[in-house]
Amino acid sequence: MKFKTITFILTALLTSAAVAQTFSPDTEKSRIDSSQLTTKFGPIPKAAAGIKIGGVMKALSNEYWQLLRSGYLKGAQKYGVSVDAQAPSNESDQIGQLSMMNTMIGKGYKALLVSPQSDVNLLPGIARAGKTSLVINVNDAVAPTAAHFVGNIQYDNGVSVAQYLLKTFPKGGQVAVIEGQAGVYAAKQRTLGFKTELAKNSALKIVASVPADWDRQKAFSTARDLLRRYPNLTAFYCNNDTMALGVVEAVKSAGRLGKTLVFGTDGINAAYDSIKKGELTGTVDSFPGLTGEVAVEVAVRLMAGEKLPKVIATPQALVMKDTVAKYEKFKQ
Repeated sequence: MKFKTITFILTALLTSAAVAQTFSPDTEKSRIDSSQLTTKFGPIPKAAAGIKIGGVMKALSNEYWQLLRSGYLKGAQKYGVSVDAQAPSNESDQIGQLSMMNTMIGKGYKALLVSPQSDVNLLPGIARAGKTSLVINVNDAVAPTAAHFVGNIQYDNGVSVAQYLLKTFPKGGQVAVIEGQAGVYAAKQRTLGFKTELAKNSALKIVASVPADWDRQKAFSTARDLLRRYPNLTAFYCNNDTMALGVVEAVKSAGRLGKTLVFGTDGINAAYDSIKKGELTGTVDSFPGLTGEVAVEVAVRLMAGEKLPKVIATPQALVMKDTVAKYEKFKQ
């Protein structure tokens, strides 16, 4: 197992070094919004009979990925293909995820929808897929060698929360960021967008920015410690909803509910429920179900020979208590 692990790491690192990641969906010029697909490229072509698509997901323990999978299955039914969507047992089994992808390549799936656990762990699989399988990177880590990317503009995610805080607290305050997994593209970009936008008011000070690895318990412990150090903390911005819900528990334990705002990311059902109860302040809903449907549509179009832009950007929106009803209709 040690040899296998070392081989995997070296292969991933060498592949990563070879491509020297310069690709960023957030700044890519070859990009359109998913809402423009039909207007620019016409109706979705009919898929050939018996087409099978593989979905390599991060993990199904997080509701976001469950919703994305539901979107895949809905898209498969809508467009006349079948989708085999699988995931490792947790979001840190990078070798297991690569093995899963290699198995799908061996089955001859015409397209693979991959959501890497890191920016490098599936690069060997993408290289192996070659011309036998079309590879589409679907949120949220970025594999720069994938032919296409379907997902959100991560930088804008953080911007939307920062803009709300700028408007709500013009006199300033103390803010903390709970980051996702260190080094992952989505976590980096969400945090960068938030910090860059918030810097427009120097009175809003970021007193801490700490990774909690997408984990609810880690986020709870981190937030609890921060609230002891900064008892008058104005707000938390969290890179996903799972962590945000852990932060909410810490805020409640500190007697700060309604005083310290908590924002998450993803738009999972549990986040919506918490917002309606007046606990979580808001979430940047990235509409994972819709993203899954769009990814299948993009695969069908590409397999039919359409020449699409490299990036297909899917929508997102800041959802709070006064807008829950407006966006809840888009849930699966």
